[in-house]
Amino acid sequence: MTTTRQVRLVSRPHGWPTPESFELVEVELPALRPGQVLVRNTVMSVDPYMRGRMNDVKSYVPPFRLGEPLDGGAVGDVVASETEELPVGTTVAHQLGWREHAVVDARHVRRIDTAQVPASAYLGVLGMPGLTAYVGLTRIAGLQEGDSVFVSGAAGAVGSLAGQIARNLGASRVVGSAGSAEKVAYVTEELGFDAAFDYHDGPVRRLLREQAPDGVDVYFDNVGGEHLEAAIDSMRDFGRIALCGAIGDYNLTEAPAGPRNMWLAVARRLRLQGFIVTDHHDLTREYLTRATAWMREGRLEHRETYADGLDHAVDAFLDLQRGANIGKMLVRLS
Repeated sequence: MTTTRQVRLVSRPHGWPTPESFELVEVELPALRPGQVLVRNTVMSVDPYMRGRMNDVKSYVPPFRLGEPLDGGAVGDVVASETEELPVGTTVAHQLGWREHAVVDARHVRRIDTAQVPASAYLGVLGMPGLTAYVGLTRIAGLQEGDSVFVSGAAGAVGSLAGQIARNLGASRVVGSAGSAEKVAYVTEELGFDAAFDYHDGPVRRLLREQAPDGVDVYFDNVGGEHLEAAIDSMRDFGRIALCGAIGDYNLTEAPAGPRNMWLAVARRLRLQGFIVTDHHDLTREYLTRATAWMREGRLEHRETYADGLDHAVDAFLDLQRGANIGKMLVRLS
């Protein structure tokens, strides 16, 4: 094998991204150096945060560079190795997705156990989305037994796990918002949310009040904008808001209108804190221990939405931006 294919960013999107900002190219594979492995990627992840990296702005992670392959979470099998630590046949997770094969330094690879769960789980429930949900609820929001919890983006990779984890940690009521009747049914009937609403059905403030009439102690925010404003309106005194993402704002070409009720953060003594999961890797072992136990007990479910082939990786990313997925959006490469 001397060549492979990869997806590159060729222009920076303005507003909603389109296929024209990407290209699929065939490239030569470099020879392995000592300490490196060649991984045949089997599944790669597309994630909301990748949209922000397509802008040339300073952030917590460098932007994607034009004319170079994108990157992100992937799992695959070692097919050539220049290190005894990772022999051929080892299944690994790494951050060089958006390509069919990756040459990776061994120190940037994590061996994964697929005896009980498929490799794809390490891109979702046992990967970054799961840890993000756990960190946001425990370390950032300080979830306490008996808290009432609201999760936006409840049918997505992070939100679907956040609601279940909140329940497992003793929340008294878990309410979610989602983008379709199918998603509302999924989170209430399959994931055990106490209630959920389709945010297309009316003002989010009213819909949340109807489903959480006694107020909310913890809000896990994946959406921002109108959802954040509505949550602030429904927060109880001393409530906590974990600001995980703002996917509702990512493709705007003008500044969002709100939230316009920040004075309530003072009146109700609220705590709003943004967080990035990579600052909290010290919780990984704790989360994996608890998550695997919950999965064995049937208390932590997950769903995956797939596109097939690197040819459709951009389609999967664009579908993700429009909420076409339930659970984790993945691309199956082989």
